[in-house]
Amino acid sequence: MALQSNVPPGELGEKWTKYRSSMPLVAPNNKRRIEVIIVGTGLAGGAAAATLGELGYKVKVFTFHDSPRRAHSIAAQGGINAAKNYQNDGDSVYRLFYDTIKGGDYRSREANVHRLAEVSVNIIDQAVAQGVPFAREYGGLLANRSFGGVQVSRTFYARGQTGQQLLLGAYQSLSRQVSLGNVTMYNRHEMVDVVKIDGKARGIIARNLLTGELERHGAHAVVLGTGGYGNVFYLSTNAMNSNVSAAWRAVKKGAYMANPCFTQIHPTCIPVSGEYQSKLTLMSESLRNDGRVWVPKNQEDAKAIREGRKTGLDIPEADRDYYLERRYPAFGNLVPRDVASRAAKTACDEGLGVSPTGLAVYLDFADAIQRYGKSQATTLNETNASAARIRELGTAVVAEKYGNLFEMYEKITGENPYVMPMKIYPAVHYTMGGLWVDYNLQTNVPGLFAAGEANFSDHGANRLGASALMQGLADGYFVLPYTIGTFLANEIRTPMIDPNGKEFMEAEKAVADRITRVMGVQGNQSVESFHRRLGKYMWDYCGMARNADGLAKGRELIRELREEFYRDVFVPGTADEYNPELEKALRVADFLELGELMMVDALDRNESCGGHFREEYQTPEGEALRRDDEYTYVSAWEWDDNQPILHKENLEFENVELKTRSYK
Repeated sequence: MALQSNVPPGELGEKWTKYRSSMPLVAPNNKRRIEVIIVGTGLAGGAAAATLGELGYKVKVFTFHDSPRRAHSIAAQGGINAAKNYQNDGDSVYRLFYDTIKGGDYRSREANVHRLAEVSVNIIDQAVAQGVPFAREYGGLLANRSFGGVQVSRTFYARGQTGQQLLLGAYQSLSRQVSLGNVTMYNRHEMVDVVKIDGKARGIIARNLLTGELERHGAHAVVLGTGGYGNVFYLSTNAMNSNVSAAWRAVKKGAYMANPCFTQIHPTCIPVSGEYQSKLTLMSESLRNDGRVWVPKNQEDAKAIREGRKTGLDIPEADRDYYLERRYPAFGNLVPRDVASRAAKTACDEGLGVSPTGLAVYLDFADAIQRYGKSQATTLNETNASAARIRELGTAVVAEKYGNLFEMYEKITGENPYVMPMKIYPAVHYTMGGLWVDYNLQTNVPGLFAAGEANFSDHGANRLGASALMQGLADGYFVLPYTIGTFLANEIRTPMIDPNGKEFMEAEKAVADRITRVMGVQGNQSVESFHRRLGKYMWDYCGMARNADGLAKGRELIRELREEFYRDVFVPGTADEYNPELEKALRVADFLELGELMMVDALDRNESCGGHFREEYQTPEGEALRRDDEYTYVSAWEWDDNQPILHKENLEFENVELKTRSYK
């Protein structure tokens, strides 16, 4: 099947405006007769549901949470990008577009990325109108800070709780539509299959998680805003119930999974502390604005720190290696995430790690505290301020900017980051891969759309910090509500979809059979044990560094693990009750298939780009070595249990020159 990106013709900067002005529309009196199902209530799903309800469509929204406010978008900390240029530092729509293309290592679709940069400016206005309490400067104007991979300040933020505040804004808009009767909310319902009629997505099968009952829901179109699949690695910064199952059910119904091996390892996370840990905690990238990353220059000092004979405070300045500043002077500590993560791994591989496991580097705020303290003392006309007073003033400034993050770090580690340097290490965080979508955010299955992290659309092989919230709200508020009309305009004569049709009955039976199969094994091993082993295989063979032999071995191990799962997993209870172990079992079963596909994709892509680093393809300096002559395309995979089928969408770069990504 040939992939049609459906990118409109014309100049890059005019494509979206002209397309939006000429695309098919659905009249208001017809919208009332069209139903749309939205799965997921994070920023993408929640914003889309609120907007489509406002436009007059009949919307059903499904979330497996108790409330839409529990969506994982709430965990995003550092900020949201927008090309407002409030700092007058040279930012523009084009610069945001270029930074995103370059940051993604030239593996994303130009037209989609430029549209994202264009609509970013509207997101901030929308959020402010909703009452989102963005940080402000002294005079009342919105404040900005920098994130990795850029040389301007374009990130808007609400302390370290930006995702929470943006989600509450979307939730308020969604709640209004629920109260008006335009949106029907289904809490504690999990989508377990997509229903197709005559090749089009026409509804879903949902499982009521409180009763176990399977329900059939029809609609003219289905939108998945269900997030990413980082939990395939078991240990990640994702909420523990984040999963791939909704997207994977779509894949099993014919949707293509694009670039599944493009996963992001975030450089600033609290390191693993024990063998039985099941969750990792993110420390916002915004901390790299003021924190300096370093390790001891000498292995002897690093060993002494690991053994508790020294601390970071005992290492003199001359014996510290600020390796990001040394290797990448143009960007310093604000290099993109994939670059920073690999550099941390290299330092630890050289025996310079500073935690008992050897897997940690320092993130130090001592210089920032001094700098802010002196500035505050000058502002207060305290010309002879003591060192203690300067430290007090500087600590107050840092606390105002990052206080909740520092509190979280201290609660988890027991160390005061205002005094001791933070210990950080990379961890799985975000997935650039996702369901393949065209310019309209429609998958290759007509009527099935994907928004936010659930699609592959905008970030290529590496996402820049603060761009996930931007994409989620751009898709939900300003893109999907327009583009879904290109499909629905042709559906105005289609009657309401009958959920009692044979296609729904067959889909429900298939789900029931799948549940019966898992429940019927009654083996000896817990679901958790299988997930943990899968995560270890993924991290060992498809993590920060990959090679052909390891990927081939990883695939075989996962296939063996999948066979063992269906032979020896134990799921207690019954299917017709509240059963969180059954929920987990179905999700892990999908992870086992996705994990294999990720190995296949990583093995097929014989190059290094962004978060995909093949050890066989690197420069003499250890940087990623792209192969643009062979791999300038999107890998869209059709699932087949024996051998997944690759479909390619060639990427054309007419406005950006393909060149080696450099941050030096």
